[in-house]
Amino acid sequence: MYKNILQLIGNTPLVKINRLNPNKKVELYAKLEFFNPGSSVKDRTALSMIEGAEKRRELTKNKIVLEATSGNTGIGLALVCVVKKYKLLLTMPESVSVERRKILKALGAEILLTSAKDGT
Repeated sequence: MYKNILQLIGNTPLVKINRLNPNKKVELYAKLEFFNPGSSVKDRTALSMIEGAEKRRELTKNKIVLEATSGNTGIGLALVCVVKKYKLLLTMPESVSVERRKILKALGAEILLTSAKDGT
């Protein structure tokens, strides 16, 4: 039993690659990072960033987490921030999919869209 979803980040399983391994003298493994709650290795990055800032006392409840993203780092940060009750503002290009925006908003992130031609 876990106290919250953040405890599920990391410790993702390793699976031995048998059939696709061209060199049978070498053991080959795949790390299944999609088993993280946000389905990405970026969950680890987000948790580390936030916990590091907390330990250094750079992040407090009266501050806003701000990140420029168009990908999985934003989802990881949204997941961590919603659990830890930090406000999150993400800037991303308007070309980011509507589905990704909906996921981020569902996780409590505020989104500021930027020009697609200018990028994140």
